[in-house]
Amino acid sequence: MSIILDQNSRIIVQGMTGSEGMKHTQRMLASGSAIVGGVNPRKAGQSVTFDGGVSVPVFGSVKDAVAATGANVTVVFVPAKFTKAAVLEAIDAEIPLVVCITEGVPAKDETQFVAAARRSGKTRIIGPNCPGIISPGKSNAGITPADITGPGRVGLVSKSGTLTYQLMFEVRDLGISTALGVGGDPVVGTTHIDALQAFQDDPETDVIVMIGEIGGDAEERAASYISEHITKPVIGYVAGFTAPEGKTMGHAGAIVSGSSGTAAAKKEALEAAGVKVGKTPSEAAQLAHEAIAALAG
Repeated sequence: MSIILDQNSRIIVQGMTGSEGMKHTQRMLASGSAIVGGVNPRKAGQSVTFDGGVSVPVFGSVKDAVAATGANVTVVFVPAKFTKAAVLEAIDAEIPLVVCITEGVPAKDETQFVAAARRSGKTRIIGPNCPGIISPGKSNAGITPADITGPGRVGLVSKSGTLTYQLMFEVRDLGISTALGVGGDPVVGTTHIDALQAFQDDPETDVIVMIGEIGGDAEERAASYISEHITKPVIGYVAGFTAPEGKTMGHAGAIVSGSSGTAAAKKEALEAAGVKVGKTPSEAAQLAHEAIAALAG
């Protein structure tokens, strides 16, 4: 899915010098990502040396980092109360891709910076409250472990980080073209539909796996989109078949009210669109194996 992340992605990290930023920058470097800078106004002009002897310069602003390095991706590891300012700064710098890992961002802030990105027409946001995006063997922007699987023909889009990792493991023999975590909050920058279309357009993806969860109507809207626009095989899994009504489950968006947003309702909508839906991650992985086998003839 090279329109989003590939071997030419040049990544900066907002919040690189914090504990989470340092840890995950090290992991991204180890997975082959090109990390070309960090951003911290208080440490501009310094550099950080990571394991393997890689020295990464720190800049005072996203604009300075982009001007000096040609960065086209930023990963945001900034505390929730500062996230809106960090993302708006990246949008102002016209960086093409913002991967926002931070959880607990106020919905009002999310709405404002997602709207700003859409108005700009130049910046895509992934997240917030997400594991990021990985194209194995090419680049990794976020916190997804890079050693679960290698490159392959399965495209994966998910609300959940841990379920992303599990599905990657379950189809490790098939490999992943790109795994994209859209995030579990009610307001996200890149939706299931955005990801589905990108996979549809990607020549390196043969089968799409979509992981949803209870709450909201993102999966129902995705089902409608699939029936009209997606011709590649889509496999689904919806987390939360046993969740009690009215209780928030993990993600801010995962709350069921009445019959709206239940796993059963989502499964029904997806199956009506021709999506095969597994009741467990392992069952969804088996369906992905069958879909790849069917394409091979």
